[in-house]
Amino acid sequence: MSTEDPRRRIPRTDQLLAHPRVQAAGEAMSERVVRDIVSAAQDRARRGDITPEQVLEEILAAVGERPAASLRPVLNATGVIVHTNLGRAPLSEAARRALADAAGYTDVEFDLATGARSRRGAGARAALLAACPEAEDALVVNNGAAALVLATTALAGTGEVVLSRGEMIEIGAGFRLPDLIASTGARLCEVGTTNRTHLGDYTDAFGDSTGCVLSIHTSNYRVIGFTSTVPICELAPACHQVGLPLVADLGSGLLEPESLLPGEPDARTALRDGADLVITSGDKLLGGPQAGILLGRREVIARLARHPLARAVRADKLALAAVEATLTGPVPPVLAALRTDADELRERTMRMAERLDAPVVEHDGRVGGGGGAEVPLPGWAISLDEQLAAPLRTGDPSVVGTVRDGACLLDLRCVPEEEDDALVAAVLAARKRTARTDPAADTERAVAPGTEEDAR
Repeated sequence: MSTEDPRRRIPRTDQLLAHPRVQAAGEAMSERVVRDIVSAAQDRARRGDITPEQVLEEILAAVGERPAASLRPVLNATGVIVHTNLGRAPLSEAARRALADAAGYTDVEFDLATGARSRRGAGARAALLAACPEAEDALVVNNGAAALVLATTALAGTGEVVLSRGEMIEIGAGFRLPDLIASTGARLCEVGTTNRTHLGDYTDAFGDSTGCVLSIHTSNYRVIGFTSTVPICELAPACHQVGLPLVADLGSGLLEPESLLPGEPDARTALRDGADLVITSGDKLLGGPQAGILLGRREVIARLARHPLARAVRADKLALAAVEATLTGPVPPVLAALRTDADELRERTMRMAERLDAPVVEHDGRVGGGGGAEVPLPGWAISLDEQLAAPLRTGDPSVVGTVRDGACLLDLRCVPEEEDDALVAAVLAARKRTARTDPAADTERAVAPGTEEDAR
């Protein structure tokens, strides 16, 4: 009887690293990462989790299609356009090209004509001012929360920020805007009540310690019934009479009115109504990258730009390039999805459902990202077995749908039409995976010619 220790059969590190496919993996990942993958497989063999003969197989599987970054592309079939968990706004092709161009050396702060230093992000600033003529100046920082922190810090310092109690917002993951403001050292002066705030509540609070007045759009909820709020057009004159800047945090990213979202505020209207500074997000309905966008009066923007905190929250060259390209390029995917023709969406969904031998059900899409709260976007979805949700999420490509009432619903509103074949193949592959784990499952499906081959 042989007493040979099976661990002696574990391939040596140098032999494994010399394998052509392992060497080729070095083009997508560092030597350290490749060595860690090799060591992990060898350790599994030493523990007896796999046989020595399986070490190379496991390494090749790990390095085979592994990208340099762990983020995976996803087909968003939820019907939620600005899906925070899926990265919010998908960038347009123009913005993606701009990102690639900006990845190397750029003239982000350099005047090529004179050879002198220039203003950072001049192209993005010009694009914003062209898209929002009511603004005298613009500033881009790394996200919306940073924009609010910069505004309250620069304008109020350790003084008071006057804010209605009906706008003391908590957004996703327990993030509370009042806590954010208080963290800057400013003091919140709460006025009015949860459901009713009047102009007199604001003016009674104005004093020597008041630094600015803040109006926050309640983007992710609605207070209805016995309510009262003070619109910017009424609040602005009262603020200006005593020399206080009025900051409007809109959040949603709309620079101009959108007919499909009549209740959603926009930057142009807020500035026209008298706001001194407007804060909005780049990666929501603007359809661009994560960014905090500040628009407003020239002297207010200059005050913010001069503050030391502006350096800590400034946008990088990639965000600046993507913001500019989003504004100067074609309609971004977010707005295209919002404005999808209902009849065309239904016909496309029916065609896809026929290929998958699946029923179609009515399904309301949503804006998401705190925009257009309670505004349904009528549409349709393909209804699949609920058990397909997990294999679809973990397949290639990854497809994320909505699980509801015992079904996995695939809404095509946010799925690019050129990805339809990939989506069909993903569903067919998910059905095969499910059938292997559930022999009793019915695997007989009507499939359009060619799609089975695509699935393989």
